[in-house]
Amino acid sequence: MLDLVRYEKKVPQKFFKALKNTDGIYEVRVITTFKSIRILCFLDGGNLVVLTNCFLKKTQKTPKKEIKLAEKLKREYLKDKNS
Repeated sequence: MLDLVRYEKKVPQKFFKALKNTDGIYEVRVITTFKSIRILCFLDGGNLVVLTNCFLKKTQKTPKKEIKLAEKLKREYLKDKNS
């Protein structure tokens, strides 16, 4: 899946989508036979995808706790990058 995000010009939305009502957080879907894994990330410029956190998805909605963590990690990353 990560190779798909890395090498394709347009990744299908079912695998990589922007989460609504977030500060630019995206969700990467990784589906295996036994588990549904989600990786949250954000874009840094046009070519860099920064992965923030990963979790097993157990419900229909992405947990707010995970989104808040991704947004916090994004702020820290950008702060460190700009200083």
